[in-house]
Amino acid sequence: MKLTPYSQNAFTPIPSKFTLFRRTCVIWQVIKFIMINIRMTILIIKSHH
Repeated sequence: MKLTPYSQNAFTPIPSKFTLFRRTCVIWQVIKFIMINIRMTILIIKSHH
């Protein structure tokens, strides 16, 4: 595929409304933070046994 400079395909895609919501919603970020911490804790617990 040939890419022409300054065409629509040359730029990054515009995020959807749902993607923007996930990036800016504090509640969603807290939930993701807790999930990541749980995953890391499980990984550390498994590695010590």
